[in-house]
Amino acid sequence: MSMYGRDPWGGPLEICHDSATDDDRSRNLDLDRGALSRTLDETQQSWLLAGPGDQGRKKKKYVDLGCLVVSRKHFVWTVGVLLAAGMFAGLVAGIAKAIPRHHRPPPPPDDFTVALRKALMFFNAQKSGKLPKHNNVPWRGNSCLKDGLSDPAVRRSLVGGYFDAGDAVKFNFPAAFSMTLLSWSVIEYSAKYEAVGELGHIRDTIKWGADYFLKTFNSTADTIDRVVMQVGSGATSPGSTQPNDHYCWMRPEDIDYPRPVVECHACSDLAAEMAAALAAASIVFKDNKAYSQKLVHGATTLFKFARQNRGRYSAGGSDAAKFYNSTSYWDEFVWGGSWMYLATGNSSYLQLATHPKLAKHAGAYWGGPDYGVFSWDNKLTGAQVLLSRLRLFLSPGYPYEEILRTFHNQTSIIMCSYLPMFNSFNRTKGGLIQLNHGKAQPLQYVVNAAFLASLYSDYLEAADTPGWYCGPHFYPIETLRNFARTQIEYILGKNPLKMSFVVGYGKHYPKRVHHRGASIPKNGVHYGCKGGWKWRETKKPNPNIIVGAMVAGPDHHDGFKDVRRNYNYTEATLAGNAGLVAALVALSGEGHGVDKNTMFSAVPPMFPSPPPPPAPWKP
Repeated sequence: MSMYGRDPWGGPLEICHDSATDDDRSRNLDLDRGALSRTLDETQQSWLLAGPGDQGRKKKKYVDLGCLVVSRKHFVWTVGVLLAAGMFAGLVAGIAKAIPRHHRPPPPPDDFTVALRKALMFFNAQKSGKLPKHNNVPWRGNSCLKDGLSDPAVRRSLVGGYFDAGDAVKFNFPAAFSMTLLSWSVIEYSAKYEAVGELGHIRDTIKWGADYFLKTFNSTADTIDRVVMQVGSGATSPGSTQPNDHYCWMRPEDIDYPRPVVECHACSDLAAEMAAALAAASIVFKDNKAYSQKLVHGATTLFKFARQNRGRYSAGGSDAAKFYNSTSYWDEFVWGGSWMYLATGNSSYLQLATHPKLAKHAGAYWGGPDYGVFSWDNKLTGAQVLLSRLRLFLSPGYPYEEILRTFHNQTSIIMCSYLPMFNSFNRTKGGLIQLNHGKAQPLQYVVNAAFLASLYSDYLEAADTPGWYCGPHFYPIETLRNFARTQIEYILGKNPLKMSFVVGYGKHYPKRVHHRGASIPKNGVHYGCKGGWKWRETKKPNPNIIVGAMVAGPDHHDGFKDVRRNYNYTEATLAGNAGLVAALVALSGEGHGVDKNTMFSAVPPMFPSPPPPPAPWKP
C-alpha cells in the first residue's frame, strides 16, 4: 500500500508502507546503503570507528582563527618561533647599534675654503679695544682703551673698531666699505659660510665694526651735525719727531702717545658709506629684531646727515686726503641709497638711487680709466651690480625700469671688460689683471672684481639666464667664473713666483709683512716709539704670523719684494682683505647660487595693492 504526497521539488512523493519488524531492521543495518553512503563528520567517525582501546585516548585540540582552523599545538609552536625570532632580531639590532660606526670621512675642503678660513683670521688680528676671549690671535691683546676719552674735545669712548693696516689708525671711510662688503657676502652666501662653520665668525666680525660705528655719532638722535672720521694720526711732516701712529713703530698694546680724534661736519661720502655699512648689517642681523632696528635707525640718521651736509670728508689736506682721498660723494649716494632701500623698503631711497641726474654725477654715462673698478673710493660699479639684482629678481617696472635697465646694461659691459679677450685692462705675463693700470698695491682691486664677477654669474644662473652679450658675441656664465677663479688662484700661488700672497696659505708666502704687531715679539718688553725701529729694520722674518693677511701684491712685472719697509708690496689693509673674503666665499664649495630672498626681506611687494571691495549692494 502506498500513499502519495506533494514533493516540494515539484514531483510526487511516494510513502511506502514498511512491514519489516524492528528486529529485521536491526539485523540488516550493516547492509543499509543509505546509511553507508552518508558522509560523517570527524567527530562521528571517531566515535563510530574507534576501537576498544581508543576510548581513553586524549582528543586533539584546535584553534579557530575565523577563516582557518589549525592545530593548537602547531599554533603555539608558530607563535613561539615568531616571538623568538623577534627577540633575536632586536638583540642583533641593539648590538649593531652599540658598535661604533666608521663613517666615510667628508671630502677635504677645496683651496678656496681653506683660504677663506685663514682670511677671516686677519680681522681678528686688526681688532682694537678689549678683545674677546675667543679672538684666537695669541700675540694680540687689549689696546687703545682710552680712545676718545683722552681727547679733551670729545670726551667719550671710541674704544673698539679695527686698525686700518699695519699701523694703528682707525680710518672710518675704508673700514665702513669693508663692513658693507662683508655684509653683502653674508647676505648672498650665508649657506656657504654656515657649511664651512664660519657663519658665526663672520657675523662677529661685522658686529665688531658696526658697534664701533654706532659710537662715532649720536646714533640715538634723528638729526646730527658731526661724525667721527678718524682716530689716531698718520701724517708725518718732513723732519717732525712728533709721536704718532706712523712715526712710531710699536705694538698697539704698548701705545702711550696721544691719539687725536678727527670729526667732520660736512662729509657726505663718509656718512653715506657708514649708512650703507649699518643698513647692510641690519639685513645680516634681521634675526635680532632689536639690534637690526638699532642699525637701521643709525643708518637713517647718517644718510640724512650725508644729504643735508654736502662735502667730501677728505677735503682740506687732512690725513684722510693723504691716505684715503675720496674723489666724490655721488657714487656713495647711489650705493648708500640702494642699501637704505633694501634695509627699509622705503621707496624714496630707491627713487634717489635711480635718479638719472645722480647717476650722471656719479659717472654712470662716461668711461674713464677707472670705469668699472670697484674700490673703497668708487662704489658705482658695486651699486650697479646690486641694482641689477633688483631688476633681475623683482623687476619693479615704472618708474625705475629705465635707469635699472641702463645699470644692467652697463654691468654687462663692465663684466665684458674683465675678460681677457678684451683690451680694457692690461694683464701681467702671469695673468693678473691690472685694474689700477700698473700702479702699486693691485690686489685689492683684483679681489673686488673677482667677487663681482662670481656674484653676477650667480645672479644670471638664478635668473635662468645662461650668459650675456658682449656686443654681438654671447658668453656663458662660466666665462665669468673662470675669470674670477684664475685671478684668485694667482693670488693663492699660481703665479710665476709660485708664491701665495695670503700669509699662512701654502708653504711659500711673505714673511716680512709691513705690520707693527706682527713684527715685534710679545716678550714682555715694552718697546717705545723709537725702540721698535730695530724690528722694522731687521731682515729677519716677523716673529708673529699674521694669518690670512693678503699683502698689497706684486708689481706689473709679477715681481715681489718681501721687504717690511716697502708697504707697496707687503702691507695688508682692511678693505683689501674684505674683498678677498667676499671673493673666496663666492668661489668656495661645490655648488653655486645665492640666497635670492634674504636681500629683499624688508622690501614690500612690487605691485600695487588691490582696490577695496565694492560696497554691499542695496536695492
